[in-house]
Amino acid sequence: MIRCLLVDDEPLALDLLEGYVNDTPFLTLVAKCSNAISAIEKMDEEDVDLIFTDIQMPNLSGMEFSKMILNQGAKIIFTTAFEGFALESYKVNAVDYLVKPISYPEFFSAANKAKKQISSQSTPTKGTSQDEDYIFVKSEYKLIKIVLKDLIYVEGLKDYLKFYTVNSEKPIMSLKSMKSLEEELPGKDFMRVHRSFMVNLKKVTTIDRSRIVFGNKYIPVSEKHKDAFQKFIDSDFSK
Repeated sequence: MIRCLLVDDEPLALDLLEGYVNDTPFLTLVAKCSNAISAIEKMDEEDVDLIFTDIQMPNLSGMEFSKMILNQGAKIIFTTAFEGFALESYKVNAVDYLVKPISYPEFFSAANKAKKQISSQSTPTKGTSQDEDYIFVKSEYKLIKIVLKDLIYVEGLKDYLKFYTVNSEKPIMSLKSMKSLEEELPGKDFMRVHRSFMVNLKKVTTIDRSRIVFGNKYIPVSEKHKDAFQKFIDSDFSK
């Protein structure tokens, strides 16, 4: 399923596109946003594969919005009442440029084009061999394999994650959300202990006043995650 975000300051346009998404078997709706700023906030919370966005919107235009999220991997389809921005849409690698009023056949054709592009670029991100579990993460223009038993902790910085491993002097940077990583990693081995930190429980050996210690790095355990982490301590450290 392709996860879609709809962005338009016209409620009727949003309702029309929502109906089209619901009628398309390979699309699922993540959210509807009435402005680009709300869309950016939603993308911090959810994984989005495809964005249908109007261009002329208050405060932040759809074109400005698309340039801001250009490196996040989501495909863009513009939905606008104006034809004059078609040339500029190529600069942000837009999949298609639909001029209102948009018919369902036009919508489906553009969505199908996006589906083909997303399918051709998709790479398995998780795998298992006889000896190790691992994930692949995108870092710059490369895919890097991270063996889970070597992963110590992950730190979130805005739109990026920093992966700290036993075999690397520097962290591996990847454009990825903590929420999506949390769903990807096995919960029995990895725990979110803070809004900005996830740790490998098998690597936890020292705790100093509600802080996990990895070398000279002190990772705080937030109030939200304190009870879950305490249960881990009670069940594991008491053995």
